Order: sequence, then C-alpha cells, then structure tokens
Amino acid sequence: MDTIEAILKRRSVRAFDGTEVSRAVLDRLIEAAGAAPSPYNSQPWHFHVATGATRDAICEVTALSTVHLQEYLDVLPPSALKRAEQFFASLGSAPVIIVVSVPVSDDTLSSINTYMSTGGAIENLMLAACDEGLGCCNLTFAFWVRDKLAALLGIADDREIISLVLVGHPAETPVDPGRRDDIATFVE
Repeated sequence: MDTIEAILKRRSVRAFDGTEVSRAVLDRLIEAAGAAPSPYNSQPWHFHVATGATRDAICEVTALSTVHLQEYLDVLPPSALKRAEQFFASLGSAPVIIVVSVPVSDDTLSSINTYMSTGGAIENLMLAACDEGLGCCNLTFAFWVRDKLAALLGIADDREIISLVLVGHPAETPVDPGRRDDIATFVE
C-alpha cells in the first residue's frame, strides 16, 4: 500500500474481533512511530504496549470513566450512555492497548512541540497498522482515570498519559465520514 492510499484508507475502528496481534507486527508499528520527527530529535514519546492481563487491567480502570458520566445523563440519551459504558469496559475488544505518555512541562512551547511530535508518532503508528491490515482508534480518554493508569503501568510522575491507541483486527468497517473541503487557503 502506498502512503497516500494508507492515509486516505485509515479510519478509526472502535470494534475489534479480539484476535491477537503478533509481537513482530507490534515491533513494526512501534518502529514506525519512533520514526516521527521531533524537535532536536528529542523523541519525547513513550509507548506502553499492553496485551493479556495488563490489557484487561487497563479495561478495568477505563471502565471507571463512565462513573463520572452521571453529569451527562441530562444531555445524553440512555442508549448513548450504555454504549459508552460498554465501550470503556472492553475498549472495543482491542487485543492491544498502547498507552502513550510524554514528559510533563510547564513551558508552553515545549508542550506544544511535544504534543505535535507525539501526534505525528501516533499517526505513523496508525498508518503502519493500516498497512498491516489492522484497525486503530486513538483515544484522548477520560483524564480522571489517568492517575490510576499511570500507577498500574508504573509511569513516573514526571510523565503524563495523553492517549490510548487501540489496535487489533477490525470487527467493523467504518464508514467514510467525509472530509471538509475548506481546510486550506492558498495565497500568492
């Protein structure tokens, strides 16, 4: 698959068939992520690749996310709340959950650079997964369970979790949501 084809084909997958992903494939995804550009080649990202019992423990923690959704009951229909509870309890049955962390910084420019370069690393990972025939979903999850996830994975206080990337064999074929065509202004 060529690069443009992978970019245009990639979709967020939120339902997986649960089939394991081989370590060799996961190694290729992490290698692709690590090839992203970063300021002064700082490579600020770290990926905790969770499978098996650790993956299950992560789901137990993320299931707590919906406890905090009570405040949304007035605006969410009951069916949407139920879907959210089911999704966060299993994370779509993804067999691999990649927890992405970056250094904590009080410096605005440093934070922007870190988030942008880590976003590029995540996109590289997702495009590599697409090339491997896998699906992914990048979750900027409920931050109120972030500390519990950090404790579970032994992530130090000088790092913050910014994303969970779900990876696996798709159990759905997401529909192309369409794209805006007004995203650029060309000036001469």
